[in-house]
Amino acid sequence: MILMQPIPLPSTFVHRHLLGIEGLSPEEIAILLELAESYVALNREAQKKRDVLRGRTLILLFFETSTRTRTSFELAGKRLGADVINISVATSAIKKGETLIDTAMTLNAMRPDVLVVRHPDAGAVTLLSNHVNCAVINAGDGSHEHPTQAFVDALTIRRRRGDLRGLSVAICGDVMHSRVARSNIHLLNAMGARVRLVAPPTLLPTAIERMGVEIFHDMRAGLEDCDIIMMLRLQSERMQGTYVPSTREYFHFFGLDKEKLSVAKPDALIMHPGPMNRGVEIDSAVADDITRSVILDQVELGLAVRQACLDILGRNAPALPSAY
Repeated sequence: MILMQPIPLPSTFVHRHLLGIEGLSPEEIAILLELAESYVALNREAQKKRDVLRGRTLILLFFETSTRTRTSFELAGKRLGADVINISVATSAIKKGETLIDTAMTLNAMRPDVLVVRHPDAGAVTLLSNHVNCAVINAGDGSHEHPTQAFVDALTIRRRRGDLRGLSVAICGDVMHSRVARSNIHLLNAMGARVRLVAPPTLLPTAIERMGVEIFHDMRAGLEDCDIIMMLRLQSERMQGTYVPSTREYFHFFGLDKEKLSVAKPDALIMHPGPMNRGVEIDSAVADDITRSVILDQVELGLAVRQACLDILGRNAPALPSAY
């Protein structure tokens, strides 16, 4: 099999881990987006494999269920030539009472090169990163951050609009429980977009306006003249108590349908990180509108972004010490 030459890596991305968007500079964000762009083109060719991570080991450790993120990381690792190991948390020692730090130390003793982690608790991935010698990528920690999804969304917008600067982006729905929303707010603000949050008061975190966003409690007002509409899933599994009267009433006021969409710009793009609850936060006629919806684009570009993240962290990973 003929493997294509690796894409040259920039020398100015010096982070050991990718734990969040917060703290990344606009230049660093642009570097990763440019690298991901290269992988978009590669993934559309007949020969998709590269040899850049040959001999490197990638471990996927997901404490929460995932389809898109986990599958795209696994496929990304394999296309880059890495040895990919999936750890089933449901049947692991974690279910037998092992602590997160003990798990980290156990995995560290196996000398992986990159560890991709999803965890239900905010801050857990950062804690784990402090106890391993390899690169760690945050695949979502509680309601904190989901950095690779923000890169996916930014790349999707950039390919359709050319630049993020000056765009008006409405993030709508369950912001309270959304790590995707937080990562997107950090990235969009860093790249010069204007961010609006559209949600009922019960689904907005306290003092969220301090993150540099506009707040709206009415969909039509929040979507007026918007360039981009990001819908968020109603995350009932994270809710303790009642946040909305019913899903039917929620859709009536905050679900995206053609009537609400009509106040946005005529070419406004519709996005959703998935999985979608049709008839709850988005109407099928809107989600499947091939002229406006870029939801399937987000899925395709998710692979390219995760290839870029694994490439830049995997190749930059330092050699491990002989003993630690």
